Amino acid sequence: MPAKLILSLNASVLGEFDLEKERITIGRRPDNDIQVDNLAVSGKHSAIITILSDSFLEDLDSTNGTYVNGKLIKKHALKNNDVISVGKHELKYVNDAASADEDDFEKTMIIRPGMVGHAAAAEKAAEAPGTSTGDVAAPAPTPGAAAQPAPTALPLGKIRVLNGPATGKELELKKALITLGRTGIQVAVITRRPQGYFITHVEGTPPIVNGNSIGGQAHALKDRDVVELASIKMEFSVDR
Repeated sequence: MPAKLILSLNASVLGEFDLEKERITIGRRPDNDIQVDNLAVSGKHSAIITILSDSFLEDLDSTNGTYVNGKLIKKHALKNNDVISVGKHELKYVNDAASADEDDFEKTMIIRPGMVGHAAAAEKAAEAPGTSTGDVAAPAPTPGAAAQPAPTALPLGKIRVLNGPATGKELELKKALITLGRTGIQVAVITRRPQGYFITHVEGTPPIVNGNSIGGQAHALKDRDVVELASIKMEFSVDR
């Protein structure tokens, strides 16, 4: 069963929406996936990114803010039965498969060197030696990743940095989900699935693959694809 949102106003259910797309938007304008026709709701109020079994909520600089369980948020990893408030409307998140991780989305996003303790930074550096410069962020621990082991039959993918101080550094894509980019500027995730590797936009403008924007949907990566993210160019490749 896919995750879903139950929209209500004053305890009256107005509709249910399955989170079948990897990115949906919530807002007052009719071009949103979930339209909430209320003046307290911004035209593009918030967005939900669903990766594997987990969903992440982001406020899109709305006028009145986005709340989860009564708390104002900017980014938040949704847990089963969380209640999202936009204006006077509520959206209940229902997903029995969601991770029970208590860390919020801010903690699961990119951790740049200098922003974490020495022990955590050393652990990141051990996993990905090429990420110590700050030009490409270290892979962040993401809710659900541990419960989603990477398929063993798929050839191992890697990314190699093509510009900047970290030129030539490589990162093996061993985990089911890797987060890359710079918080507040441009963020994307690469997921390892049975069908192959996919890159999905999370924050900022969508990443560029071979000169073209991938838009809001997951994009299948092919050997020797060039990805541009947060001013860094990276080449994706798979072991042969």
